[in-house]
Amino acid sequence: MKMSIHFPIKIYLCDMNYPNVMKKVFAVFFLFFIFSACGSYQRILKSPDLKLKYDAALKFYDDANYYKALPLFEELITSLRGTANAEKVYYYYAYSQFHTEQYELASYHFQNLVNTFPHSSYAEECQFMVAFCYYNDSPESSLDQSSTYRAINELQAFINKYPNSGKKDQCNQLIDMLREKLELKGFNAGSLYYNMGNYKAAQVSFKNLIHDFPNTKYKEDCLFMSFKAAYEYAINSIEEKKAERFKSAKEYFISFSESFPQSLKMKEALNLYENVKKQSEMPLN
Repeated sequence: MKMSIHFPIKIYLCDMNYPNVMKKVFAVFFLFFIFSACGSYQRILKSPDLKLKYDAALKFYDDANYYKALPLFEELITSLRGTANAEKVYYYYAYSQFHTEQYELASYHFQNLVNTFPHSSYAEECQFMVAFCYYNDSPESSLDQSSTYRAINELQAFINKYPNSGKKDQCNQLIDMLREKLELKGFNAGSLYYNMGNYKAAQVSFKNLIHDFPNTKYKEDCLFMSFKAAYEYAINSIEEKKAERFKSAKEYFISFSESFPQSLKMKEALNLYENVKKQSEMPLN
């Protein structure tokens, strides 16, 4: 007769939610790895071994871990001053600032590197990076454009200093893009004045834009909007000022019509000018 043997003890592992257990195990190992890595980095920071710090800084940089590379390069700049590696350390330090988007600081350090090592093999590249930092720091057109003007000046200075540089074409392209941003800001400012009913300020803004950027792609719109602003300024003037201001509006129309006789906006401009003629009793030329 066969006997059945029953085990009263269950194997609890079989009753467990296996995926959840593995997630917890993985989390423990991950935290252990993180703490170990952080501890290792702290040991490098506190170590007096400059070669260890130098090698670690370059490794962090190559791995694009710029935030960890920065403190190491910063310490090495002082510790390795006057040595063969001083220039290279400063070069990577400036680039680490650039890659962490601290563009103003990076620009300062690139310029300081050029000043400190004027005959460096990095000099031309770093002089370009001075300007490129300001280019990257240039904000959208609605904001203050101080960095944009500085970038244009620095890019032009680089071209003047290195007229045969392989980066010359790139510099000119960057300058064109920056100028377009300034043009857009100027046009938007004039349009905003117009929409607010500040027609005199609108005329000034459009005039300044054309003066500063004679070949701007907004020239047709600027001349047309200048005429409209002059027209509205005259229409809304007190009686004793209207004759003078309608005369000014006529001059704006002539400037627009002579510059863009085939403009799609000409029909609207002519309709407005008909009213200028009636108001000022001047013949249509």
